[in-house]
This record gives sequence, structure tokens and C-alpha cells, in this order.
Amino acid sequence: MRKILNFPIIGWLAVLAVAGCARDKKPDDYQSSVLEDLPFVYKMTVQQGNIITEQMVDDLELGMTKRQVEFLLGTPLLIDFFHTNRWDYVYTIKRGHDQMEERSLTLYFEDDALVRIAGDMRPDPQRKASQEPTEILVTVPDYEHRKGLIKRSLEAVGLEPKD
Repeated sequence: MRKILNFPIIGWLAVLAVAGCARDKKPDDYQSSVLEDLPFVYKMTVQQGNIITEQMVDDLELGMTKRQVEFLLGTPLLIDFFHTNRWDYVYTIKRGHDQMEERSLTLYFEDDALVRIAGDMRPDPQRKASQEPTEILVTVPDYEHRKGLIKRSLEAVGLEPKD
């Protein structure tokens, strides 16, 4: 009689254990690892999108053509199929355990000319005026003809005339 009473209890426990493991986890129920927030756990830097600096944004001017803007800022991250006169530049970076930084820049065109700039970063004429133009000076040494090992050996033997 004891074996008959124990079987349904064990069976029901097994069914409950299997059913508990088989439940669907929704994305909202995602839990990160306990070890993930420890300071010695390495998290690599992840950056996505177009890198846009203040100097690049300061060089933007109303009236620039799409081609000039693309040369200056690069290909936009998003060009809407239905609104081809709107270009979106988005940049995100997550450094290790720090919060994610996000920058966005939206450019509006009319008749292939830049008419409006919106987003986190805006051109600042004062900042552009305060930047000193940097002069790059490159010195190139004069050409010095150097003979190779074989040519020097032939000259030493007398088979090649000296210059």
C-alpha cells in the first residue's frame, strides 16, 4: 500500500519540476549575471554609428550640398526611404561599466541644399572662431642615392664602373 501512495506524490513533483523549467522567459524578465557588475570583470568598449566631433559640426554651413555634407561627416547612418531630404547621424558608445553616451544629429535638405540642423550637437560660430588654424609644416630630406650590396661588390672587384 505504501508504494501506491508514494508514486502519485513523486509523479506530481516530477511533473511540477519539468513544468517549472519549461516556462517561457520574456525579454522583460532578463536578469544579468551576478558577476557582471563586479569591478574586476572586463567589459569591452562598444561604439556604433558615425563619429561626429564638435569641429566637424562647426564646419557645417547652411546651403551646403548633400555631397559636401557627406564629404565632411561621412555617409549618414539613416536615410529614410520616404523622407530622402532628412539625414540622421547617430553615435553611441558604451565604455566598460559606464553609462551609454548617445549623440544625434539630424540634417534637413531642400533642393540639395542644407536648410536646417537639429539634434544634440549644433554648430557654434564662437567656438569655430576661437579655434586657431593649425599650420602643418612637413620637411622632406633630400634624396640620397644609396647603392645596394651587389653594386658595391661589383665596383670593388672592378666589374662595374664607379659613378
